[in-house]
Amino acid sequence: MNKKILGAVLGLGVLMASAAASAHVNVDVGIGVPGYYAPQAPVYVAPPPPVVVGYGGYGGYGGYRDDGWREREWRRREWRHHEWREHHWRERHGYGY
Repeated sequence: MNKKILGAVLGLGVLMASAAASAHVNVDVGIGVPGYYAPQAPVYVAPPPPVVVGYGGYGGYGGYRDDGWREREWRRREWRHHEWREHHWRERHGYGY
């Protein structure tokens, strides 16, 4: 009689295993201890410093009222240099005035 009961238990176990495998069912047994979830403390970041914008004095370039004479003097020097180079080139190549 023990052999019959053992055979019946094994047969039912095999049938249950094949039925569970064909039905795509998972049987899980979990033993665990319930845990405590604590979220992380928020992290505060200091805001970026304000942007400082500075402008020049009067006129926005240098603050000088007489910047114009510097521009004129520079142009006069450039013109004289250009004329000297052209004069020198003409003398070397035989083109006299």
